[in-house]
Amino acid sequence: MDSQAWTTTDPLTDLLNGVRTTGALFHRSVLERAWAVRFEDASPLALAVALNGSVWIRPDRGEPVRLGPRDVAVLSGGAPYVIAREPDTEPGVVVRPKERCTTLGGREHDTTQGLSTCGSSGPDDPVLLIGLYSVLAGTPQRLLAALPPLAVVPADQGACPIGPTALEDLSHPAPGQQVLWDRMLDLMLITALRSWFTRPGAPVPTWYRAHSDGMVGPALRLMGEDLAHPWTVESLATETGVSRAALARRFTALIGQPPMTYLREQRIALAADLLRDPDTTLESISGRVGFSSAFALSTAFTKVRGISPSQYRAAQTRP
Repeated sequence: MDSQAWTTTDPLTDLLNGVRTTGALFHRSVLERAWAVRFEDASPLALAVALNGSVWIRPDRGEPVRLGPRDVAVLSGGAPYVIAREPDTEPGVVVRPKERCTTLGGREHDTTQGLSTCGSSGPDDPVLLIGLYSVLAGTPQRLLAALPPLAVVPADQGACPIGPTALEDLSHPAPGQQVLWDRMLDLMLITALRSWFTRPGAPVPTWYRAHSDGMVGPALRLMGEDLAHPWTVESLATETGVSRAALARRFTALIGQPPMTYLREQRIALAADLLRDPDTTLESISGRVGFSSAFALSTAFTKVRGISPSQYRAAQTRP
């Protein structure tokens, strides 16, 4: 494939744009025989991979699903679930919100000194790595709506990017550790979702088809190539050679939101990325993402994200 054809407006990039965790949590669980972990952390998204051996994932609603070696499971929506050595094993450990990992009797595991480990190791015991999105700023609702509560990507369809060396890096606290966890979890999510949405026989959502649509696709590319341009529905329609009403109607049907709402969210997502640089002023960011002033950007950012740009930036730099 021509690399030039794979632009920032391809479907998965569009879907995942702005989805970045802050404060990611990792739990490493060793599943001894007749042992299980219950997750009640309410994370909007979680990923699980059996680093060796096989485990079972048992949602509160739904049938147990086997997770083989290096298979990746994506869990969305925050509903409780159990991961067990055997499908009918009752849990002995509970992972709760705010980094709490406890036994049923209330004894807590220390999660403040690195990768949380539940269970003790045996040579044949499966080792499970769980990555939890504790804060998922800017999650497009289309992403959660497009995913089932439990999606499993087999190892032969999408290799997990976590190898032994990376796991060692995750396990030992060091400067920049939280950033490493955050980006590693994002990489795991992107790798899994690429395989999930492009797997053979996968139903293609309408928003995914939008990028190859003769009317909406060009409009998406125009916005993606120049977010700062003062686009209107009328100017986009003119550039794509269709009527304003036709573009607005078809765009909303395929993307799930009107063109200007979509454009605003993309601008806010880019602004959030730029805010991670503490030396970049809000005024300069506003010009780069198409807002007339820092005040206009701040107002829009707060409306979309629920916090001000300054609060968002402080959260990114918090130790």
